[in-house]
Amino acid sequence: MAYDIPHRIVFMGTPWFAVPSLKALVEAGFDIMEVVTRPEKPVGRGRIAAPTPVKQCALELGLKVSEPASIGDRGFIKRIASLAPDLIVVVAYGKILPLEVLRIPRMGCVNLHASVLPSYRGAAPINRAIMNGDKKTGVSTMLMDSGMDTGPVLLKEEAGIGPDETAGELSERLSVSGAGVLVKTLKLLFDGKITPKPQDNARATYAPALKKEEGRIDWNLSPDEIRNRIRGLSPWPGAYTHLNGRLVKIHGGEALSDFRGISEKRDVKPGGVVFAADDGIVVKCGKGVFKITELQPESKRRMSAAQYLRGHRLGEESGFA
Repeated sequence: MAYDIPHRIVFMGTPWFAVPSLKALVEAGFDIMEVVTRPEKPVGRGRIAAPTPVKQCALELGLKVSEPASIGDRGFIKRIASLAPDLIVVVAYGKILPLEVLRIPRMGCVNLHASVLPSYRGAAPINRAIMNGDKKTGVSTMLMDSGMDTGPVLLKEEAGIGPDETAGELSERLSVSGAGVLVKTLKLLFDGKITPKPQDNARATYAPALKKEEGRIDWNLSPDEIRNRIRGLSPWPGAYTHLNGRLVKIHGGEALSDFRGISEKRDVKPGGVVFAADDGIVVKCGKGVFKITELQPESKRRMSAAQYLRGHRLGEESGFA
């Protein structure tokens, strides 16, 4: 028996990653009964409350929006249940759904996750894949259960990771491809033409949420590891180090296995400046050197190494920590 496109879908999402999915569902003809997102919170220097990207998109599309302070609020759960949705679709909502919510829709809850499950279950799959130096990743749709991204998989689609791609850039690309996979998933699901496949828990890996302190560069790492962390931590929390006691954000650079015989300069410690020129600031690290090409001094704008060196003198006694 085939199902018509349902008219009882609740969409849950918060950041801009979820926006293409919401738009795609509407464009595909699905009737979104309500959009659930996180409450507005203060942002920027003025600490002014701002709507989430999903709320802003939903209002532009003329959709009803709710912002429960707690996803476990009894009043909220009772009201969503009264809508009798066929399906709840979740894309980067940002909170684990309680069992009471998972049990509301007659056909369950479908989640779009930015990895090829069971790899990188958790909050930061895109960042962790890049930080670990992976060459490919992808997206998955699954039926949600009470675990963290442990439900049976519906569809998967792989995607390569560019050698210079940052987490922000990859997120933007996967948000678009993921939206297409999500629409395809729902059409197949409601037509009864898709079979959920249990995940192999023995192959599962995890991607815990990022912490701000993870942005600090450990110059004992290899050049490739440092470069991957810079890419994977962009745009948040950003990679940073300290020079003369002041914070410096590192936005770009090049991993080098050697530089003008640096392997022979055994007195240079990790973090020490080996050479500074307009094309980059070469810093000793574990098993090689890293050339900083773009940086941002504390309370200053983002700039190239050449721009930085016009106002700062770096000698071999200089060092990052």
